[in-house]
Amino acid sequence: MGKCMIIGCGGVASVAIHKCVQNSEVFDEIMIASRTKSKCDALKAKLDGTSSTRISTAQLDADNVDEIIALINEFKPDVVLNLALPYQDLTIMDACLATKTHYVDTANYEPEDTAKFEYKWQWAYRDRFKEAGITALLGSGFDPGVTSVFAAYALKHEFDEINYIDILDCNAGDHGYPFATNFNPEINIREVSANGSYWEDGHWVETKPMEIKRVYNFPEIGEKDMYLLHHEEIESLALNIPGIKRIRFFMTFGQSYLTHLKCLENVGMTSIEPIEFEGKQIVPLQFLKAVLPDPSSLGPRTVGKTNIGCIFRGKKDGKDKTYYLYNVCDHQECYKEVGSQAVSYTTGVPAMIGAMMLMTGTWKGPGVFNIEEFDPDPFMDALNKWGLPWKESYDPELVD
Repeated sequence: MGKCMIIGCGGVASVAIHKCVQNSEVFDEIMIASRTKSKCDALKAKLDGTSSTRISTAQLDADNVDEIIALINEFKPDVVLNLALPYQDLTIMDACLATKTHYVDTANYEPEDTAKFEYKWQWAYRDRFKEAGITALLGSGFDPGVTSVFAAYALKHEFDEINYIDILDCNAGDHGYPFATNFNPEINIREVSANGSYWEDGHWVETKPMEIKRVYNFPEIGEKDMYLLHHEEIESLALNIPGIKRIRFFMTFGQSYLTHLKCLENVGMTSIEPIEFEGKQIVPLQFLKAVLPDPSSLGPRTVGKTNIGCIFRGKKDGKDKTYYLYNVCDHQECYKEVGSQAVSYTTGVPAMIGAMMLMTGTWKGPGVFNIEEFDPDPFMDALNKWGLPWKESYDPELVD
């Protein structure tokens, strides 16, 4: 069917690459490109011969547009799947524009010097992608990603209008460490220590970090503490789901995690401001990342489940209606299948599916799109097929 160039070789990329190889009907050939070529080579050695997908590897600095352009021109992929860092989204988009290549990512751009998660930088590319006749698919992970596809599916099949969305992200996995993050510590800690916000009546309402707490009884998991965070899909859903009055995002955190985080914050270890140390400039948060366990090492020791989904409230045929769509994933099952825990798995599978939607021409159209702007049905079918089956409830417990 086609060729896909995958930039990045961390936990999420590893899952996406496993899934591309399983899906060899679509992915004839993949290239894994990363700053650390040895990681790409190790994954290629593990996967070579397990299917008919041909795998090549390359060393790449994703901050360097010319280097990315040169590699795209050499490999000539149909789609570039960006699983590098969010700071690198724009250089990769620039390279895709220059080579007229479709683009997919899982997380929106943020500048390295401010913890700002918003779409304005990538939305600014709309006209240029349109003129080039290529598609950029933004946010094809789980949240954003599947949660946004859930919203499009709910609107298409269950509602005439959706008024309220609560996105709930529960990770009940236990890795046995006093403190560790399930994905890139730098991104994780920036996200959690930033102010929270939600969308209500056409504008943002800002909250202090961890100010709003709720307890929710998650299907297959039980009661967990969850906290309101700012999350990027709120911004695009507010734009693309008509009739919306409020969108909130909640994520679960255990008390031990929050206590450690508060302590690290208090001593300045979560700061992104450079400081001088022994004659060198270092960023405390990047130093902290170096001493924490690597998220990709948590797989074998993490037990428990994740539950991520959306509770929708709105109207159908003039009547009030509630609908809950969610996925439950088991850390150990994910590890058995692809050698990664469920947090990487739930992002890596939809990354492959998003790339597949563009490779097969199932989704097409020139421009820059958030994932909920396309027909959700083929994506929802693919979730069931590729390891993230969804469940639904018409009488869920609501969040006050």
